Amino acid sequence: MRVDLRVNGVRRSLDGVEAGESLLFLLRERAGLPGSKNACEQGECGSCTVYLDGTPVCACLVAAGQADGSAVVTVEGLADGEEVHPVQQAFVDAGAVQCGFCTPGLLVAVHDLLARRPDPDEPEIREALAGNLCRCTGYEKIFDAVRLAAGRSR
Repeated sequence: MRVDLRVNGVRRSLDGVEAGESLLFLLRERAGLPGSKNACEQGECGSCTVYLDGTPVCACLVAAGQADGSAVVTVEGLADGEEVHPVQQAFVDAGAVQCGFCTPGLLVAVHDLLARRPDPDEPEIREALAGNLCRCTGYEKIFDAVRLAAGRSR
């Protein structure tokens, strides 16, 4: 099957997509965008979070065919060319990036949170990131990065 979609602002037509193939596989293996990570394949960890028509989703739970005609933004699409997004820079500056496996999904989740709530309080931050699991940082540096990004955007 062929899937036509807009990925990070670029129209893409991807042929040979198999029935049951996930959007995550399509993005990583067919579109060459390895940023979103494949960890649990059950929608439990959030490492594969992308925007699908403006809504954050776990790409591992979306069938590739469901994305036909849609707009997808991956972690790579948050940057503006070589200029990283302020949320990405905040993660670097706060030391919130360790192994990097959870980072792409966290970046998309934080980007979405700050688009909806530019100055979130602690419970809002915790709620927004509840679907993203990290096994390295203990979350404090991640929360620091969210607060840093929010402060910089004011």
